[in-house]
Amino acid sequence: MAGIKRRVPMHSPRCFLSRADIFSKPGLLPWCGRKPPGWSQLFLGSACKGNFTHVIAKKCQRGQKSQKKPSHLGPLDGSWQERLADVVTPLWRLSYEEQLKPVIDGYRNKSTFSVNRGPDGNPKTVGYYLGTWRDGNIVCVRSNQLKNMPEKHNQVAQYYEVFLRQSPLEPCLLFHEGGYWRELTVRTNSQGHTMAIITFHPQKLMQEELCVQKETVKEFFTKGPGAVCDLTSLYFQESTMTRCSHQQSPYQLLFGEPHIFEDLLGLKIRISPDAFFQINTSGAEMLYQTVGELSGVNSNTILLDICCGTGVIGLSLAQYTSQVLGIELVEQAVEDARWTAAFNGITNCEFHTGRAEKILPQLLKSKEDGQLIVAVVNPARAGLHHRVIQAIRNCRAIRTLVFVSCKPQGETTRNVIELCCPPNSAKKLLGEPFVLRQAVPVDLFPHTPHCELVLLFTR
Repeated sequence: MAGIKRRVPMHSPRCFLSRADIFSKPGLLPWCGRKPPGWSQLFLGSACKGNFTHVIAKKCQRGQKSQKKPSHLGPLDGSWQERLADVVTPLWRLSYEEQLKPVIDGYRNKSTFSVNRGPDGNPKTVGYYLGTWRDGNIVCVRSNQLKNMPEKHNQVAQYYEVFLRQSPLEPCLLFHEGGYWRELTVRTNSQGHTMAIITFHPQKLMQEELCVQKETVKEFFTKGPGAVCDLTSLYFQESTMTRCSHQQSPYQLLFGEPHIFEDLLGLKIRISPDAFFQINTSGAEMLYQTVGELSGVNSNTILLDICCGTGVIGLSLAQYTSQVLGIELVEQAVEDARWTAAFNGITNCEFHTGRAEKILPQLLKSKEDGQLIVAVVNPARAGLHHRVIQAIRNCRAIRTLVFVSCKPQGETTRNVIELCCPPNSAKKLLGEPFVLRQAVPVDLFPHTPHCELVLLFTR
């Protein structure tokens, strides 16, 4: 492996997803209200501007021990805010250099790092959080800030709480305990447009009763107190599962526009409620630019974008390659990709809906004309299906592969082994093995040990 390098972009954040579980109340974590203690936004890239912080919503149990506090934080009191911070952003107490150490140790290779530092010499970060402590659980907002809209996510969550407190129906924290109102997802863009998605457990309600609840929440956000949130759109989804796709249970538009849009890498991107879109838009720009640099696509290659989501990687590279072939499971995301291609005048892209393990083998057979293929894969945490690895290994036209992983451990490790192992007829891995040439960590998750990892393979 040639080595690991790391760059840090500081673009102004743009389009973002927030997730507020029910009963969220305004509250500040320990660092809020005072100068941030030498943190950095941890992203890959260069060309630095602006500030950004990202928080992943999690739950923690009462009585968790706090880490040793550094002197620059001042007095800490073991409050729920501190315990929330310890679970959600476990490296928040550390300086930037100390935060880097577990990542460096984790990859066990030489890395180079750069930081956008403020006038005081400290890395620049801003944070905005929402949370409450209830029944031994902590609930918080997963939030990215717009430069001129620091209160937007807080406002929507606050008014949703007002609605819940006046609703005769109980919230649903745990399925087996009953309840109805589950969670609120908020997506905003750089123009200030806001899409809110309410997830609701129907339990045994009749359709007439469900219609009453939908009309009630619509009335609250259009004519009632929640109207001050000025939502661009409000969606409602009935779900009896932790995660439910549009195909399993449709997102119902109660009012407003069906989509929001964001500008990224010179493209206007359409985003549906069910479509995946990186919540760290500025970090995503650096991530996708790095993918493009490593891929080496040119006018003589076909770009194969597997698990393509809204198609941003392929669409951003379409001008450099002869054709883009995208594969994505979520139908709404594929519709968004096709709309984005048409709106931006991109005519050399095809997007296919379905499971990659079913579509990819047939798609590669139709391209057996000797033209080189560059493959980009960006799977979920579960990694790639074995049949996808088989198809990639056994396609001689694929000489370059860029693998983007949000969880380098686990299934990604299995994928890497199968990509690089000697030919194995028992596993139907007959093609020439790949060689891992370069690895680039991309910190889209500040103050945590997690990061995206971009791997370049060639053969």
